[in-house]
Amino acid sequence: MQTIAPLWLWATFGGIVLVSLFIDFVVLKKQGSHDIGVKEALNWSMVWIALSFLFNGLFWWAVKDSTGSTEIANTKSLEFLTGYLIEKSLAVDNIFLFLMIFTYFAVPTQYQKRVLMIGIVGAIVLRSIMILVGGWLLAQFHWILYVFGAFLILTGVKMWLAADHEAELDDNPALKLLRKFMHVSKNYDGEKFWTVENGKKVATPLFMVICMVALTDVIFAVDSIPAIFAITSDPFIVLTSNIFAILGLRAMYFLLAAVANKFHLLNYGLAVILVFIGTKMCIVDFYKIPVLVSLGVVVGILALTMVLSVRSAKSSTKA
Repeated sequence: MQTIAPLWLWATFGGIVLVSLFIDFVVLKKQGSHDIGVKEALNWSMVWIALSFLFNGLFWWAVKDSTGSTEIANTKSLEFLTGYLIEKSLAVDNIFLFLMIFTYFAVPTQYQKRVLMIGIVGAIVLRSIMILVGGWLLAQFHWILYVFGAFLILTGVKMWLAADHEAELDDNPALKLLRKFMHVSKNYDGEKFWTVENGKKVATPLFMVICMVALTDVIFAVDSIPAIFAITSDPFIVLTSNIFAILGLRAMYFLLAAVANKFHLLNYGLAVILVFIGTKMCIVDFYKIPVLVSLGVVVGILALTMVLSVRSAKSSTKA
């Protein structure tokens, strides 16, 4: 696996992630458990997006400085931006499932922040491992690219067919498995993951929620990581674009949770994006779709489905 990023940029990226997690766990922890409103979620979302774009600008400068080529710098920064938008867009579907999990377990909104904060750390660790393994596999076995591509196409088709159906958490095999291996309290005990009942230490529903969120993120990473590898083979770009999208996941959740019903057609758009990216991977040896075209397709599909969602919602309200 080869990367164009210099060593100092890897160190800078690591520093940004550590500082970001410090802010989440130390500074924001002082606020205690509280409801996060739309305004606060929107402000934090803008901060994370701005930070991602600033890092992309630094990445552009680093590539230009090391290669002396503006063209290469433009291409690599576009790859980062496209990967970032793909991960952000696919995270929307992930967030809707998080919302369903929180609703199913009746998690009080003031406790949801801690669950998402811990989930973000787990996602960073697990996805870093998956990206490194995935990058090594693609470097060693080129034919896996076709497997990933076919998998994304099938996932996109399945997502399209299931877009109008409400997912049933009771039938979730992961939840059934967790309940077989642990005793769970019926009541919450603040933000604790473990409590004592009848002299025995048992898990609280909040611990079950953490497990479900972690399992859900791993499942969605199987879709999103190959999709970004379809844009670039550079592990630095795949990792950084993925992690920057994850860092803003908590704020994005509370923002989208408030407007989830307004974008009911978004799953159809995400399905089309997956099919497009999967097709791009399958035909890469015959025709390489330019990064700028991929970026335009992703942005265009997201914008179109959001506009259609709002318009159809207004039409149904008038009717």
